[in-house]
Amino acid sequence: MAGPLDGVRILDCTTVVLGPWAAQQLGDLGADVIKIEPPEGDTTRQLGPARNPGMSAFYLGCNRSKRSIVLDLKQEAGRAALFKLAETADVIMHNYRPEPAKRLGVEYEKFEKVNPRIVYLATYGYRAAGPMGAKAAYDDIIQAGSGLAALQTVVAGQPRFLPTIVADKTSSNGVVSALLAALFARERTGKGQSVEVPMYETLVSFVMVEHLYGETFKPALDTAGYKRVLNKERRPYPSKDGYFALLPYTDSHWREFCTLVGREDLAADERFQGLANRLKNVEQYYATLAGLCAERTNAEWVALLKNSNVPHGPVNTLDDLFIDPQLEATGFWKEVDHPTEGRLRMTDIPPRFSKTKPEITRLQPRLGEHSVEVLQEAGFTQGEIDSMLKSGATRTAP
Repeated sequence: MAGPLDGVRILDCTTVVLGPWAAQQLGDLGADVIKIEPPEGDTTRQLGPARNPGMSAFYLGCNRSKRSIVLDLKQEAGRAALFKLAETADVIMHNYRPEPAKRLGVEYEKFEKVNPRIVYLATYGYRAAGPMGAKAAYDDIIQAGSGLAALQTVVAGQPRFLPTIVADKTSSNGVVSALLAALFARERTGKGQSVEVPMYETLVSFVMVEHLYGETFKPALDTAGYKRVLNKERRPYPSKDGYFALLPYTDSHWREFCTLVGREDLAADERFQGLANRLKNVEQYYATLAGLCAERTNAEWVALLKNSNVPHGPVNTLDDLFIDPQLEATGFWKEVDHPTEGRLRMTDIPPRFSKTKPEITRLQPRLGEHSVEVLQEAGFTQGEIDSMLKSGATRTAP
């Protein structure tokens, strides 16, 4: 049986990571994703190691399960082709800021006229209605503005960016959930709509899940910031031969852990009796765990805790993930033969469905690989396609 989004057609005009990774997830779930690129291609085609020009590692990580068509939206013929494709599409998504979108003539109202059922999703740095709405933003800028970079002061002594593009990817997941909700609403109402997913507001919401804390209440009952997390001792602890992660979190975890390490006295310690007390005395709690962790090797910790309910685990490097037993057992790493890029490794589709099984439907396309195919499906004649190729309104893969 096909994936859960089989039959849904998505026009993906996004670039870099936020939109493309969201579109890839939707493609993995069975949607027909048409990646619409400018003549120079998505910028990520140039980022990272590559066997062939325009097919870099960064691009390959965000663009499977798609077809690629080149449309120069600065040309009238390119814009006309986009609107023709939109007549039979379910979704169009882009990451043009409001003013560039207006200059290109790709506002929601124009798409609604040609297809009232279309879901139009725009994703960019800030909500358009605010004073920052016209500003460009990338992951670093959003990490800084959302408070996330400042949180690293606890461990680094100064603001630092997380070494992963968390703003892009968090917002990408927001795009997926927003689109699915809009498509569900359309199935009930028969009408499409415009959807906005801003990075800044999305990441502030993400950060404040736990860190709104005392400021949840008016007047405030405490400062903002979840105290257990905002502690420099919250980290993997040194063991006898490396580092290990321990978190006996609930009361039952704590009692079981104390019994396993032969420290029933700690279970009776008033400072650590009950989750609220462990939070109140979190520095002593972490210090105690650190001291106990140093008494055993990683292998000894795994042997001691493997049949327990106490949350624990190794500190994997990126390279460790390629041989991780859990990932190996569940077939997480996939190897495929790409027609132009050779043997590739990629991640599996994380969710599993019992009936509508998602699958990697297409390998990453070359720039313009499907331009002619998609235009023909839309009803363009060969003469019209040849004219677009000649003007540069479209192009095909070399």
